[in-house]
Formats: sequence, structure tokens, C-alpha cells
Amino acid sequence: MLKRLTFGASIAALALGLAASAAYAEDKPVYGVLMKTLSNPFWGAMEKGVDAGAKNAGVDIFLEAVESDQAAEPQLNACNTMLQKKPVAMITAAINSTILLPCLKQANEMKIPVVDLDNNLDPAITKKAGVDIAFHIGSDNEAAGAKGADYLVSALGKDAKGPVLVIEGLSGNITGEKRARGFAEELKKQAPGLNIVASLPGDWDSLKAANITNDTLQRSPDLVAIFCANDDMALGAVEAARSAGKDKIIVIGVDGNTNAVKSIKAGRLNASVAQLPYLVGMQAVEDVKKVLAGDKVPEMTYVPTLVLTKEVIEANKEPMLQYVK
Repeated sequence: MLKRLTFGASIAALALGLAASAAYAEDKPVYGVLMKTLSNPFWGAMEKGVDAGAKNAGVDIFLEAVESDQAAEPQLNACNTMLQKKPVAMITAAINSTILLPCLKQANEMKIPVVDLDNNLDPAITKKAGVDIAFHIGSDNEAAGAKGADYLVSALGKDAKGPVLVIEGLSGNITGEKRARGFAEELKKQAPGLNIVASLPGDWDSLKAANITNDTLQRSPDLVAIFCANDDMALGAVEAARSAGKDKIIVIGVDGNTNAVKSIKAGRLNASVAQLPYLVGMQAVEDVKKVLAGDKVPEMTYVPTLVLTKEVIEANKEPMLQYVK
């Protein structure tokens, strides 16, 4: 059984969520899962994966989410509320590397294993805070950024020249920082003539990414490419570029969400480095069961990524496409 609660909606919804424990099967353990916003297709796909993992593992899930990718304080409140339910494990996708630390430390004290979902926690920061993480699971975000650079170089060539824009995620978020860094470092190695003229936080927001794109085009009208740390921002960037008559600009996103797939099929977004969140969510739940049984799992698990293009989608021969939800 999967119980969902989105924080920030209302006090009544919170009360209903706290009362939900009686609805669970008594013979099944309950895992707490704390996500970001389910309005983002990336987290929606991960929720489906968590549900599939729960069915495979024979467990119940109590899932809580907040209203936006920036709702740090509400997420801490959600985490504290989850502790009140005393789940046998907590799988958390933190908005940043510090906001949940007091809650996660308390979970440690309650002997509740804590999992870092989608590699949102910096191991150095959690260690310094005295927080023990059972395991980290997600994509290798630096490698994902590097794959974005690989695609760009394959499209333009190693001798290509011109300005490139990078739109990062939320300032201070390790996921977006790693994706941007992986892209920049790989691009410098492969095609030094492609020069990053700006690398700015887009806060995971499509409208802000569109505004950044418009502003950059004013200063660099010969922009040749845009790399965005998630698909929502990439979709905002591609529409802004096209509205400015710059439909030749190559735009690359990260996540491989449903809206990105639609845009790629329509010939608008050029590519997305699919993070396969469905697979991340499913494997996270299954690995928690192993931990609780006393089995060892890797401290850091990287789930494969896949560069989605129109050709890859239409050919439909890549086995990993089954996890693109």
C-alpha cells in the first residue's frame, strides 16, 4: 500500500496523513519515503518506481512530498512528522545537503536506517554532522553532465567554436552543481572552442530558465548550445530560444521526464540525459529490504543513464527505455 501526503496543502491533510497508519496491513513493515515535489515529472516517475519496489519487496510505503523543489523548511517539517510514525526505514530525497540533518540524526538515534535517494546528500557534510547514511542511490550526476557534453560534441564536432550557456539547478544543491561541473569539464576536454559564457542557477524552474536564455541571447546572439541541469529548465530554454528565432541552438536537458520525451519526439528539445528515476526508486526500496535483512549493499549505487534523442526513441531498441516513465 502506498500512502501519499503533500505538505503545505492544509492542516486537515496533515491530520489525515498522521491518522493513516491504521490502514496498513499489520504484517507488513512500513518504509517512509520523503521526496521533493510530485508536480515535477521526475519525482512522479520515481514515485511509480517506489510503488513497484514496494510490491516486489512486500512492504508498505508512506510517502510524503512538499509543494516545490525549493520548499526546504516544509520538507524538514515533513521529515519530523515522518519520524512520529516510526517507520522501519527512511528513504529521503533532500532539497539540499543540510536542511534534513537534524531530522536524520534523530532517525539514527531511533535506530531507523536512512537512505539518500537520488544522491542529494553530500557525504562529507553528513559525516561532519555525525549522520549515518545506510547507502546512497541515484545517478552519477557528474557523469550525466559529461554525457550531455559528449552529445553536444557529437552533434557539433570537436573543432566546433561558439558560446555555450549552462543553466544550473537551485543554488547550493549538490545535484545541479555536479551536473553542471561534469558538463563543463568534459566540454573543455573534448571541444575547447566551445566556450561557456555563463553558468547561472535556474532554480529548477522553466520560466527562470527562459528568462536566463533571453538575457544571454541579448549578450551572446551567436549562442550555439544550452545545457540545463534538468528537463523543466531545458523546456523553458528551448521555447525561449525558438521564440527568439534561434531554433538552431542545441538544447540539452537532464532527467528524461515525460514532458522532455514529448518535446524530443516533436523535434524541439534535442536531447535529455535520462536519469531513470523509476529504476532509482524501485531499486532503493528493494535495497532497503536487503539492509534490514542484514545483507550488505554498496555504500554508493549508481543507476545507469541514457541519452535520449529522437533517433533513440523512435528506434526503440535500447533495453533501458523500459524504465523511461
